[in-house]
Amino acid sequence: MQPQIVLLKEGTDTSQGKPQLISNINACQSIVDAVRTTLGPRGMDKLIVDSNGKATVSNDGATIMKLLDIVHPAAKTLVDIAKSQDAEVGDGTTSVVLLAGEILKQLKGYVEEGVHSRILIKAIRKSLQLCMEKINEMAVHVEKQSKDDQQRALLEKCAATAMSSKLIHQQKDFFAKMVVDAVLSLDDLLPLNMIGIKKVSGGSLEDSQLIAGVAFKKTFSYAGFEMAPKSYNNCKIALLNIELELKAERDNAEIRVDNVKEYQKVVDAEWQILYNKLDKIHQSGANVVLSKLPIGDVATQYFADRNMFCAGRVPEEDLKRTLKACGGAVMTTANDINASVLGQCEYFEERQIGSERFNVFQGCPNARTCTLILRGGAEQFLEETERSLHDAIMIVRRTIKHDSVVAGE
Repeated sequence: MQPQIVLLKEGTDTSQGKPQLISNINACQSIVDAVRTTLGPRGMDKLIVDSNGKATVSNDGATIMKLLDIVHPAAKTLVDIAKSQDAEVGDGTTSVVLLAGEILKQLKGYVEEGVHSRILIKAIRKSLQLCMEKINEMAVHVEKQSKDDQQRALLEKCAATAMSSKLIHQQKDFFAKMVVDAVLSLDDLLPLNMIGIKKVSGGSLEDSQLIAGVAFKKTFSYAGFEMAPKSYNNCKIALLNIELELKAERDNAEIRVDNVKEYQKVVDAEWQILYNKLDKIHQSGANVVLSKLPIGDVATQYFADRNMFCAGRVPEEDLKRTLKACGGAVMTTANDINASVLGQCEYFEERQIGSERFNVFQGCPNARTCTLILRGGAEQFLEETERSLHDAIMIVRRTIKHDSVVAGE
């Protein structure tokens, strides 16, 4: 048998055993040093500029780790640790990276002395077991009573703790109440996607507000929009995935006609198709028409004349949240629209928030949902505020689901 020849790229590191373990630990240490200074109330923010020139200011461990361009495969495991912590718990992403790095640092001396890695792993597992026992011993159990003032105070403390090291720590009391209100307004399973977060530049942080219902920015609108009513009580909502404007001719379409009358019939037929769709939507009894696809100027004017509100190009995320909260179904054809597929809400309004117009649906019967509208200065500042609130929301959800907490130093 011929011996196998393995070709490796130039510059490939083929070291094995002890030198490779030391190399892995050193790589992890350099990552830990990059995020070490962001930890705690006195932690500093990092300004990271990616290859496209987009600047991000953050002290959220997971965000920084994702933005770092890490090539070393062992160091990438630290990124995965931060990501899984962010997805599961929400906060503490920097802490888990630092703990992992510190454990590796303590083990480095033993590796250099030649202690086998199996023995080291056994020792770490034993220490984990002792830590878990100590944590369970220190934990304080909280009785689960949703309207209990004591539980609410605890949740607010947890939310404030999650924000104490963030950019918005000075307003943590204001946001802690808002976050707890948002999470307690959800259904029992506390679905995270039912809390919408929208950012509006301008104003101060205290101008931020919590809306009990679905709210999203007014989409692009055509002439005739201003004539449509801007509020309804007991509103019926048609959710569509239909383009309500005249379709442009396809490039390869060819129509041969003998005279002008024949051509006029073709044009009239196109208009008639659109008017038939609009008429069927009007007949269904809907007051508000939302579509993922564009709603053209003819349709906008048609709806305005019949005291109906319409919005096209609604983002899919917002349409789905409206669907879950208000009921109904997203229709892909105008033929089957009737009262049974319409969503409902107690009150609809288009209102001005800062420099933006927002469509607001309140009193949704199907699922409980809420929207946080954040105000503030620079775009990076608003993005960091959103990340901080996400961490606080995740912590409050976790506290509600698990009935015990451990005080921190």
